[in-house]
Amino acid sequence: MASSLNEYLNDKFNIEPKDIRTYSPLTLAYIGDAIFDVVIRSILVNKGNTPVNKLHQRASQIVKATTQAAMILALMDELTDEERDWYRRGRNSKPHTKAKNASTMDYLEATGFEAVMGYLYLTGDMDRICELVNRGIELTGLDILD
Repeated sequence: MASSLNEYLNDKFNIEPKDIRTYSPLTLAYIGDAIFDVVIRSILVNKGNTPVNKLHQRASQIVKATTQAAMILALMDELTDEERDWYRRGRNSKPHTKAKNASTMDYLEATGFEAVMGYLYLTGDMDRICELVNRGIELTGLDILD
């Protein structure tokens, strides 16, 4: 029995796990963005039945680059050395796109945040993802949990 969603999917689709050190920070950010989105959407949906347009509006306010940048900066002192390393690699990467409604710095900070989320997801550490997201929500004063 697979112990994480990623392991479960690898098992179901007969994919051999890869060494995470071979992944670019942008690849980690790609999957990390999706995982962060799923976590936020799950929190919102599990709080109770809500019209979809309100769910989308609320989720969009949280998963955007400016909020992700604020979260990672608030969390910096709580990251492990390895998480900080993946953050730096993501932040210092050269993305070929730019967020529509964010500064370049916020976009790069958010890419670093997403790289950490991707690293944790691919290593099967959903507990740590939830811990960081929960703490980031607290530190940035988001009202998602009430």
